[in-house]
Amino acid sequence: MNDKQVIEHGIRTIAYSHIVPQTIFPSASADLVRLQITAPKKIIGYIEGAGDRVPEALMQIGYDVIVLNDKNIESEDLKQFSAIIAGVRAYNTRERLAILQPKLMQYVEQGGVYLVQYNTGGATFINNGTVTDNIGPYPFTISRSDRVTDEQAEVKFLVPSHPVLNTPNKISAKDFEGWVQERGLYFAGQWAKEYTAPLGMNDPGEPQKQGSLLIADHGKGRYIYTGLAFFRELPAGVPGAFALIVNLLSK
Repeated sequence: MNDKQVIEHGIRTIAYSHIVPQTIFPSASADLVRLQITAPKKIIGYIEGAGDRVPEALMQIGYDVIVLNDKNIESEDLKQFSAIIAGVRAYNTRERLAILQPKLMQYVEQGGVYLVQYNTGGATFINNGTVTDNIGPYPFTISRSDRVTDEQAEVKFLVPSHPVLNTPNKISAKDFEGWVQERGLYFAGQWAKEYTAPLGMNDPGEPQKQGSLLIADHGKGRYIYTGLAFFRELPAGVPGAFALIVNLLSK
Protein backbone atom coordinates (compact mmCIF):
# COMPACT_ATOMS: atom_id res chain seq x y z
CA MET A 1 0.00 0.00 0.00
CA ASN A 2 1.28 3.49 -0.83
CA ASP A 3 0.17 6.90 0.38
CA LYS A 4 -1.92 7.43 -2.76
CA GLN A 5 -3.95 4.26 -2.45
CA VAL A 6 -7.65 4.73 -1.69
CA ILE A 7 -9.30 2.21 0.62
CA GLU A 8 -12.94 1.91 -0.48
CA HIS A 9 -14.05 -1.21 1.43
CA GLY A 10 -13.42 -2.92 4.71
CA ILE A 11 -13.72 -6.61 5.53
CA ARG A 12 -15.85 -8.23 8.20
CA THR A 13 -16.44 -11.90 8.98
CA ILE A 14 -19.70 -13.07 10.56
CA ALA A 15 -19.14 -16.42 12.23
CA TYR A 16 -21.56 -18.11 14.63
CA SER A 17 -22.05 -21.77 15.40
CA HIS A 18 -25.61 -21.79 14.06
CA ILE A 19 -24.88 -20.29 10.61
CA VAL A 20 -22.45 -20.71 7.75
CA PRO A 21 -19.55 -18.22 8.13
CA GLN A 22 -19.94 -15.18 5.88
CA THR A 23 -17.50 -12.50 4.78
CA ILE A 24 -18.83 -9.08 3.83
CA PHE A 25 -17.09 -6.03 2.40
CA PRO A 26 -18.82 -2.88 3.71
CA SER A 27 -17.95 0.54 2.35
CA ALA A 28 -15.06 2.09 4.26
CA SER A 29 -15.89 5.33 6.03
CA ALA A 30 -14.65 7.55 8.85
CA ASP A 31 -16.39 10.27 10.81
CA LEU A 32 -14.55 13.56 11.41
CA VAL A 33 -15.71 15.92 14.16
CA ARG A 34 -14.31 19.39 14.83
CA LEU A 35 -14.06 20.01 18.56
CA GLN A 36 -13.63 23.40 20.17
CA ILE A 37 -12.84 22.46 23.74
CA THR A 38 -10.14 23.07 26.30
CA ALA A 39 -8.52 19.75 27.18
CA PRO A 40 -5.40 19.87 29.38
CA LYS A 41 -2.63 17.42 28.56
CA LYS A 42 -2.72 15.09 31.54
CA ILE A 43 -2.15 11.45 32.44
CA ILE A 44 -5.34 9.48 33.06
CA GLY A 45 -5.52 6.02 34.62
CA TYR A 46 -8.26 3.78 33.23
CA ILE A 47 -9.70 0.76 35.05
CA GLU A 48 -11.37 -1.40 32.42
CA GLY A 49 -14.81 -2.78 33.14
CA ALA A 50 -17.09 -4.75 30.86
CA GLY A 51 -15.58 -3.00 27.82
CA ASP A 52 -15.89 0.41 26.19
CA ARG A 53 -13.95 2.73 23.88
CA VAL A 54 -13.62 5.69 26.20
CA PRO A 55 -9.79 5.41 26.52
CA GLU A 56 -9.32 5.68 22.75
CA ALA A 57 -11.64 8.69 22.62
CA LEU A 58 -9.73 10.49 25.37
CA MET A 59 -6.40 9.83 23.66
CA GLN A 60 -7.77 11.49 20.53
CA ILE A 61 -8.13 14.80 22.39
CA GLY A 62 -4.66 14.71 23.91
CA TYR A 63 -4.85 12.74 27.14
CA ASP A 64 -2.22 10.18 27.99
CA VAL A 65 -4.26 7.13 29.05
CA ILE A 66 -2.72 4.24 30.96
CA VAL A 67 -4.83 1.11 31.45
CA LEU A 68 -4.72 -0.05 35.06
CA ASN A 69 -5.03 -3.70 36.04
CA ASP A 70 -5.45 -5.06 39.56
CA LYS A 71 -1.71 -5.52 40.00
CA ASN A 72 -0.59 -2.02 39.10
CA ILE A 73 -3.44 -0.37 41.02
CA GLU A 74 -2.10 -2.17 44.07
CA SER A 75 1.61 -1.54 43.46
CA GLU A 76 1.89 1.85 41.71
CA ASP A 77 1.85 5.33 43.16
CA LEU A 78 -1.49 6.62 41.95
CA LYS A 79 -0.44 10.25 42.47
CA GLN A 80 1.05 10.21 38.96
CA PHE A 81 -2.51 10.33 37.56
CA SER A 82 -4.40 13.60 37.44
CA ALA A 83 -7.58 11.51 37.27
CA ILE A 84 -8.64 7.86 37.26
CA ILE A 85 -11.72 6.52 35.46
CA ALA A 86 -13.51 3.24 36.15
CA GLY A 87 -14.97 1.78 32.96
CA VAL A 88 -18.61 0.74 32.62
CA ARG A 89 -19.60 -1.98 35.10
CA ALA A 90 -16.10 -2.19 36.57
CA TYR A 91 -17.55 -2.74 40.04
CA ASN A 92 -19.79 -5.50 38.69
CA THR A 93 -17.02 -7.40 36.95
CA ARG A 94 -13.75 -6.91 38.87
CA GLU A 95 -13.84 -8.66 42.23
CA ARG A 96 -10.45 -7.30 43.27
CA LEU A 97 -11.85 -3.77 43.39
CA ALA A 98 -13.44 -4.64 46.72
CA ILE A 99 -9.93 -4.94 48.16
CA LEU A 100 -8.45 -2.06 46.17
CA GLN A 101 -11.23 0.40 47.02
CA PRO A 102 -9.52 1.84 50.15
CA LYS A 103 -6.45 2.73 48.06
CA LEU A 104 -8.62 4.41 45.43
CA MET A 105 -10.42 6.41 48.10
CA GLN A 106 -7.06 7.40 49.58
CA TYR A 107 -6.05 8.60 46.11
CA VAL A 108 -9.11 10.88 46.08
CA GLU A 109 -8.51 12.05 49.63
CA GLN A 110 -4.97 13.09 48.70
CA GLY A 111 -6.15 15.22 45.78
CA GLY A 112 -7.06 12.92 42.88
CA VAL A 113 -10.19 12.86 40.74
CA TYR A 114 -11.95 9.49 40.49
CA LEU A 115 -14.76 9.14 37.96
CA VAL A 116 -16.86 5.97 38.11
CA GLN A 117 -19.05 5.19 35.11
CA TYR A 118 -22.32 3.32 35.46
CA ASN A 119 -22.69 0.00 37.24
CA THR A 120 -25.78 -2.14 37.51
CA GLY A 121 -27.27 -1.88 40.96
CA GLY A 122 -29.14 -3.75 43.64
CA ALA A 123 -32.45 -2.85 45.23
CA THR A 124 -31.58 -1.55 48.68
CA PHE A 125 -29.64 1.35 50.17
CA ILE A 126 -27.11 -1.01 51.78
CA ASN A 127 -26.59 -3.30 48.82
CA ASN A 128 -25.53 -1.82 45.51
CA GLY A 129 -25.26 -5.20 43.77
CA THR A 130 -21.56 -4.48 43.24
CA VAL A 131 -18.39 -6.19 44.47
CA THR A 132 -18.38 -3.77 47.40
CA ASP A 133 -21.29 -1.89 48.94
CA ASN A 134 -19.18 1.26 49.14
CA ILE A 135 -18.09 2.27 45.65
CA GLY A 136 -17.81 5.90 46.75
CA PRO A 137 -16.54 7.76 49.81
CA TYR A 138 -20.13 8.24 51.02
CA PRO A 139 -23.18 5.97 50.61
CA PHE A 140 -25.38 5.98 47.53
CA THR A 141 -27.50 3.44 45.73
CA ILE A 142 -27.75 2.66 42.03
CA SER A 143 -31.28 2.56 40.70
CA ARG A 144 -32.45 -0.36 38.57
CA SER A 145 -34.94 1.81 36.73
CA ASP A 146 -33.73 5.43 36.71
CA ARG A 147 -32.53 6.22 33.21
CA VAL A 148 -33.40 8.59 30.38
CA THR A 149 -33.77 6.88 27.03
CA ASP A 150 -34.75 9.96 25.01
CA GLU A 151 -31.44 11.32 23.73
CA GLN A 152 -33.13 14.68 23.14
CA ALA A 153 -34.56 15.01 26.65
CA GLU A 154 -34.14 18.49 28.11
CA VAL A 155 -31.33 18.77 30.65
CA LYS A 156 -31.90 21.11 33.59
CA PHE A 157 -28.93 22.76 35.30
CA LEU A 158 -29.82 22.45 38.97
CA VAL A 159 -26.52 23.88 40.27
CA PRO A 160 -25.37 26.11 37.39
CA SER A 161 -22.46 27.59 39.38
CA HIS A 162 -20.84 24.20 40.04
CA PRO A 163 -17.22 24.04 38.77
CA VAL A 164 -17.85 20.95 36.62
CA LEU A 165 -20.32 22.99 34.55
CA ASN A 166 -17.96 25.93 34.15
CA THR A 167 -14.29 24.93 34.16
CA PRO A 168 -12.41 24.72 31.86
CA ASN A 169 -15.40 24.59 29.46
CA LYS A 170 -18.68 26.45 29.96
CA ILE A 171 -21.39 23.77 29.68
CA SER A 172 -24.76 24.78 28.27
CA ALA A 173 -27.84 23.14 26.78
CA LYS A 174 -26.02 23.13 23.43
CA ASP A 175 -23.58 20.56 24.82
CA PHE A 176 -26.43 18.07 25.12
CA GLU A 177 -27.36 18.36 21.45
CA GLY A 178 -26.59 15.50 19.11
CA TRP A 179 -26.42 12.80 21.78
CA VAL A 180 -27.05 9.28 20.48
CA GLN A 181 -29.32 6.49 21.69
CA GLU A 182 -29.91 7.78 25.26
CA ARG A 183 -28.94 10.31 27.89
CA GLY A 184 -27.90 7.67 30.37
CA LEU A 185 -28.76 4.65 32.47
CA TYR A 186 -28.40 3.19 35.96
CA PHE A 187 -28.55 6.59 37.61
CA ALA A 188 -27.97 6.95 41.32
CA GLY A 189 -31.21 6.42 43.23
CA GLN A 190 -30.47 7.70 46.74
CA TRP A 191 -27.37 9.43 48.02
CA ALA A 192 -25.81 10.95 51.12
CA LYS A 193 -25.89 14.70 51.73
CA GLU A 194 -22.21 15.02 50.83
CA TYR A 195 -23.03 14.54 47.15
CA THR A 196 -24.14 17.27 44.76
CA ALA A 197 -26.42 16.36 41.83
CA PRO A 198 -26.07 19.25 39.34
CA LEU A 199 -28.24 17.89 36.51
CA GLY A 200 -31.91 16.96 36.15
CA MET A 201 -33.60 15.23 33.21
CA ASN A 202 -36.49 12.94 32.39
CA ASP A 203 -38.20 11.05 29.60
CA PRO A 204 -41.52 12.48 28.37
CA GLY A 205 -44.29 12.01 30.93
CA GLU A 206 -41.93 10.89 33.70
CA PRO A 207 -40.75 12.74 36.83
CA GLN A 208 -37.38 14.45 36.83
CA LYS A 209 -34.39 12.26 37.69
CA GLN A 210 -31.41 13.88 39.34
CA GLY A 211 -29.01 10.95 39.72
CA SER A 212 -27.26 11.06 36.34
CA LEU A 213 -24.26 12.80 37.88
CA LEU A 214 -23.14 12.78 41.53
CA ILE A 215 -20.13 14.76 42.72
CA ALA A 216 -18.54 14.83 46.16
CA ASP A 217 -15.43 16.51 47.49
CA HIS A 218 -13.44 14.06 49.60
CA GLY A 219 -10.37 15.35 51.36
CA LYS A 220 -8.39 17.30 48.76
CA GLY A 221 -9.91 15.46 45.80
CA ARG A 222 -13.18 14.77 44.03
CA TYR A 223 -15.28 11.65 43.51
CA ILE A 224 -17.80 11.36 40.66
CA TYR A 225 -20.41 8.74 39.79
CA THR A 226 -22.18 9.11 36.48
CA GLY A 227 -24.80 7.19 34.55
CA LEU A 228 -24.46 9.55 31.58
CA ALA A 229 -23.71 7.49 28.47
CA PHE A 230 -20.17 8.69 27.83
CA PHE A 231 -19.36 5.19 26.57
CA ARG A 232 -21.74 5.87 23.66
CA GLU A 233 -21.26 9.60 23.15
CA LEU A 234 -17.46 9.81 23.06
CA PRO A 235 -16.92 7.11 20.40
CA ALA A 236 -19.74 8.80 18.43
CA GLY A 237 -17.81 12.09 18.54
CA VAL A 238 -20.44 14.14 20.38
CA PRO A 239 -18.68 17.48 21.09
CA GLY A 240 -20.65 18.35 24.23
CA ALA A 241 -19.89 14.99 25.82
CA PHE A 242 -16.17 15.63 25.31
CA ALA A 243 -16.47 19.10 26.85
CA LEU A 244 -18.30 17.74 29.90
CA ILE A 245 -15.98 14.83 30.58
CA VAL A 246 -12.97 17.14 30.31
CA ASN A 247 -14.54 19.28 33.04
CA LEU A 248 -15.21 16.23 35.19
CA LEU A 249 -11.58 15.15 34.88
CA SER A 250 -10.27 18.62 35.79
CA LYS A 251 -9.82 20.10 39.23
